[in-house]
Amino acid sequence: MDLIYKKQFRVEISDIDFKRRLKLSALFDFCQNIADLAADSLGFGIGTINERYGVAWIITRMRADVFRTPELYEELTAETWPIQHGRLTFERDFIIRDSTGAIVAAAVSSWVLIDTVTREIKKADFIGFNLSSDHERAIPCRLGKIKPDDETAPAYKKVIAYSDIDFNGHINNAKYIAYAMDCFDMAFHQNHEVRSLEIDYLNETLPGDVLVLNKGTAQEPDGTAYIEGLSENSGKMVFRAKAAFGEIRTNYE
Repeated sequence: MDLIYKKQFRVEISDIDFKRRLKLSALFDFCQNIADLAADSLGFGIGTINERYGVAWIITRMRADVFRTPELYEELTAETWPIQHGRLTFERDFIIRDSTGAIVAAAVSSWVLIDTVTREIKKADFIGFNLSSDHERAIPCRLGKIKPDDETAPAYKKVIAYSDIDFNGHINNAKYIAYAMDCFDMAFHQNHEVRSLEIDYLNETLPGDVLVLNKGTAQEPDGTAYIEGLSENSGKMVFRAKAAFGEIRTNYE
């Protein structure tokens, strides 16, 4: 069985920023959408596993590397495939190609099964999903816990509202990427672009919660910045992320 699932899509106006380039949050959204479609094609889609087993797929970690930022109306093809699962986690990789077949972005992700009522994590073999691909990894790395910076400063606060919540009743993972990017002002984004971002999704937030966004007080020598989201209501850490920035590239050769 060919486990590589492919989907074509076009960069639309809703996917771009003020530079007419693909927003990182839109890239994460594309990856989640194709992951849902791929799982459904294998008989383990969101609706199926919820109805049969009372569980849902929840992403816990993800890293995306961007080699070239696509622009408005570009035609792209996303590819995804599952990796051998562990005791609790499932891994899934992604490749995004442009119309010439060149890779513009790659991503790796880790997922768990969560009981939709108790919110408890289930063992990976709970639904009998044992399919995996021997395809080479999209990024040769191992996802791990992100170490918090010793010193952070408040960036802003975000009240979680209706428009932030998806059909599972919690925030879509791509929303957190948008929140993280909002920690940097327009002048910074005018002159910089994301080369890589890794994120740990640690706890859920609900409508009415206040998310406190903090970032590291000093950018690291390699251009990496630390960002975190803390629930003001519960005091729990919601996510931690590290984003590597570089100056805007105009020549990708």
